Amino acid sequence: MAELINGKEIAGQIRDEVKGTVAALSVRGIRVTLAVVLVGEDPASQVYVRNKEKACEYCGIVSRRITLPEQTPQEELLKVVKDLNEDPSVNGILVQLPLPRHLDADEVIRAISPLKDVDGFHPQSVGALSIGLPGFTSCTPAGIIELLHRSGIKTDGRECVIVGRSNIVGKPMGMLMLRENATVTIAHSHTKNLQEVTRRADILITAIGKPKFFTRDYVKEGACVIDCGMDRDENGKLCGDVDFADAEPVAGAITPVPGGVGPMTVAMLMKNCVDSIVLQRS
Repeated sequence: MAELINGKEIAGQIRDEVKGTVAALSVRGIRVTLAVVLVGEDPASQVYVRNKEKACEYCGIVSRRITLPEQTPQEELLKVVKDLNEDPSVNGILVQLPLPRHLDADEVIRAISPLKDVDGFHPQSVGALSIGLPGFTSCTPAGIIELLHRSGIKTDGRECVIVGRSNIVGKPMGMLMLRENATVTIAHSHTKNLQEVTRRADILITAIGKPKFFTRDYVKEGACVIDCGMDRDENGKLCGDVDFADAEPVAGAITPVPGGVGPMTVAMLMKNCVDSIVLQRS
């Protein structure tokens, strides 16, 4: 039976560490503040924002929510971001995605100061990651690295296959695994013989958004399986990209959904907020 990688438990450890750091900063008169911009009334986005606010409250981070109407023009949203960039009391800025269709998310992300880009999506943050300079790392990939480290999963010299090439997970995940001295393959929708590719992996990381796509036929015996999927099955039940029940007997270690990668994303956001203090004072 595979080792269950408990993201909820590890995320709790990270939140406690952040809480301690925030308390120490507070003694020195330094407050950590995260500004979250929410455009429209998308129910899922509201849930995500509430979860981030709860995490901020637990860690002692000041949470400032800016709620804008669905039809907010691009210029107005960019003005809000500019004002937050210039506000010295704000350490981190997060614009909740997805944005309404009429808004250009790429332009908005580029407008956020790289020193306050706690989501790690700004091109400068991505560039810093690629060449090993200080900067913010996208929260989900950073959380996966913590899962591996804190679960005692060896990465050095091992073969890692990442399925998915998004700017948010797949690409930064590849760069982080290279930093961990893994041999990295990024597979995607045009990859030929996907099963053959994934069955080479000592560490398999999935991020494609297809419920229960990866069965045991995609998993090497004893592999570590990290499931970034957040999907719904045919019964509307939350699940991942991996068919957990089918793959778990083959894997050596595996993350569940829910309770695996998901909690780590918010925990690493909290850590990025604290790290922003160092970046902004260097």
